Amino acid sequence: MSTLETITELTRELVCRPSVTPEDAGCQQLLGKRLETLGFSIENMRHGEVDNLWAVRDRGGPLLMFAGHTDVVPTGALSAWRHDPFSAVIEDGLLYGRGAADMKGSLAAMLISVEQFVTKHPGNGSIAFLITSDEEGPALDGTQKVVETLRARQVHCDYCVIGEPSSTDQVGDIIRVGRRGSLNGRLKINGIQGHVAYPQLALNPIHAALPMLTRLTSERWDEGNDDFPPTSFQISNIAAGTGASNVIPGQMIVDFNLRFSTAQTSDGLQARIEALCAEDALDHQIEWTVSGQPFLTPRGRLLECVDHSINSVQGFIPEHSTGGGTSDGRFIASLGCELIELGPLNGTIHQVNECVKLADLVKLSDIYLQLMTGLLVSDA
Repeated sequence: MSTLETITELTRELVCRPSVTPEDAGCQQLLGKRLETLGFSIENMRHGEVDNLWAVRDRGGPLLMFAGHTDVVPTGALSAWRHDPFSAVIEDGLLYGRGAADMKGSLAAMLISVEQFVTKHPGNGSIAFLITSDEEGPALDGTQKVVETLRARQVHCDYCVIGEPSSTDQVGDIIRVGRRGSLNGRLKINGIQGHVAYPQLALNPIHAALPMLTRLTSERWDEGNDDFPPTSFQISNIAAGTGASNVIPGQMIVDFNLRFSTAQTSDGLQARIEALCAEDALDHQIEWTVSGQPFLTPRGRLLECVDHSINSVQGFIPEHSTGGGTSDGRFIASLGCELIELGPLNGTIHQVNECVKLADLVKLSDIYLQLMTGLLVSDA
């Protein structure tokens, strides 16, 4: 079978499995069986309701990890889809289905490229797969838990490629070399509930909080740096009141998020916000959640090899970007490895009629194969 045929067959098998987060629907079992035939040691790491797969082929030397997820976001209204989202229909070279681009197509391209690599270089290359079914969900029992286990075992990883759909117009035109950190806060401002006709007997937390919120939204946190834009602060939700128009609320809750670069720390940002909020001496509390710390892969062997591989297959050097939201890279980066995200086009991810161009998956597989060869074969 040709590369196109093998990638098409595997991608269809994966997309046809309705693995809405945190369900895996047998995807990892399918991938694990094929990896086992290649000499990988297979370990299933289930945490809570989440299935995780850790597979390793140890041949000494540097370790390259492929990472990804089998879970997908919900489909939304089925009536809006051209085809059943789990039927993997192919039309005009496009494979339609939930997860086709995010990121079952990448997983298929990874596995096919590894099969080809092992055939060509049976004695070379230490390769691992970390696959979770909790990337699209809370991300508490997936990659984060597996990485904690790997750190406890003192597993050393040199390079990591995550198959998130990074490309915009052509496969490989953009690769992610880092991500901003994400800090969430829930600010509670306490007042005194009362009748709107007697404001002197109440304390309106909405009115009291306006100067504080103005300071937070107008604050210039930093100027960013060469690799990241300035830190951003966004209010995402505001809740107050009983629903009645004649009642002054007794409490106001404000949810906010900061996306920050390596120029900041989550502790430092928390301290600054606490100080700004304290200026009005309001009765308030803040609950903090760090969704992820920022990370950046410096110029090194991985970036040199991926630039060469993409240029060899596509004829151009990719843009190195730190844009977008968060990914499981925020957990894997703590292993100290050089890390990138490289996958298919992201134009339809999480949308109705999500699809991937099958010819793009072949190109992606070729890039992965060249990257493996450059990193793991000494005479490449």
